[in-house]
Amino acid sequence: MIVVVLSICPERLRGVLTRWLLEISTGVYVGHVPARVRDRLWLRIIEDVGKGRALMVHSTNNEQRLSFRVHNHSWEPVDIDGLTLMRRATADSRALARRSAQGLTPATLTRSKGGPEIFGGLDGEARADGTAQSEGARRNWSKAARRRRFRNAVERRHDQ
Repeated sequence: MIVVVLSICPERLRGVLTRWLLEISTGVYVGHVPARVRDRLWLRIIEDVGKGRALMVHSTNNEQRLSFRVHNHSWEPVDIDGLTLMRRATADSRALARRSAQGLTPATLTRSKGGPEIFGGLDGEARADGTAQSEGARRNWSKAARRRRFRNAVERRHDQ
């Protein structure tokens, strides 16, 4: 099974893909093709997409049972402890990557000079530099991050 998502692509590429896959929505194609056809379709997509973006998800024989391929996309597959996750590059993540490439430690990354705070605690916890996190910075955490940080009573009991 494969899923192909295209954006800003030429019409001829959409026509080529409809020979092999079903277009279920604009720019979204699904189908079941052999691995050889899948690889050749991907090469054709890369050749013809131009400045557009392409993303392919296909089933494989691994722990997640799927794999990703991307081209000209802001989301990139990243292997974390054997699991492939999709990471979107943001301004903060690019700044963090530049600083970590310079060899800085997380303690020195807590506060950039005049820039946003990258690391830090929640609920006004003190950081390595002795400051507390502001209320506005806490609101920017995702729901999943808050769930991981603020576990309910049953989950806390289970962890003990």
